[in-house]
Amino acid sequence: MECNILVIGDSCDDEYIYGDCSRLNPEGPIPVLDKTSTEVTPGMASNVNANLKSFGIKTNLITQKEKIKKTRFVDEKSNYQLLRVDTTPEVTPLSASQIKMAFMHSQYDALVISDYNKGFLTDELLRIICTYFKGPIFIDTKKTRLFQQSNVFFKINKKEYDLLDREFMPHDTNLIVTLGSNGCKWSGIHFQPRKVNVFDVCGAGDTFLSALVFEFVRTKNMQKSIDFANRAASISVENSGTYKLTKNDIVRLYNERV
Repeated sequence: MECNILVIGDSCDDEYIYGDCSRLNPEGPIPVLDKTSTEVTPGMASNVNANLKSFGIKTNLITQKEKIKKTRFVDEKSNYQLLRVDTTPEVTPLSASQIKMAFMHSQYDALVISDYNKGFLTDELLRIICTYFKGPIFIDTKKTRLFQQSNVFFKINKKEYDLLDREFMPHDTNLIVTLGSNGCKWSGIHFQPRKVNVFDVCGAGDTFLSALVFEFVRTKNMQKSIDFANRAASISVENSGTYKLTKNDIVRLYNERV
């Protein structure tokens, strides 16, 4: 399927430092990690972008120039995360003029906003962006004041949902709430996930969002798209680190289609 999607949002480098954790620090009651390897993968909006590309979609990513990094220290035997260290500089906000330029030069089938609330997208700009684009818009955000617009679909997790300002709630048909191992809810429908061995939940929401957008642009059927996204997220959590779907994963998704 030929498709062109604009992705806007905060990006980071997800760094994983793996090692052997088999002794305690004699200087204090904390474990010692003997480093064995390091892996760095694109995270947040960049992970959404990478997963969209896995589906063969042409994308344009607009993200901040400042480098955000999340460093995780992981015992490779147990896959237990000992510590996460975040490096978050002050981020220059995106300007309305940059958005106008992006829409002037290309035609997009959908707009995806991955907003981790690091300062790149203000509340005001989020609304402005949505007035420029008339196609389907999918927003994953940590902001607490949302809004209703018929072509805007919000994808948030249960914790983010609980923090929402109830005076600024979109309709149920425009709000998808992911529930971790319990699947997700949309418009009064509960989507149960496949039973899998959960290895790592990092980036599962990004995988869900990417698969949701791909399937919705293709079918225009939200219920089928959420089911597809739910199954894609199940594949993500079976793998370690910030995971990008492979060709084999996508074949598996289509073979499991109900």
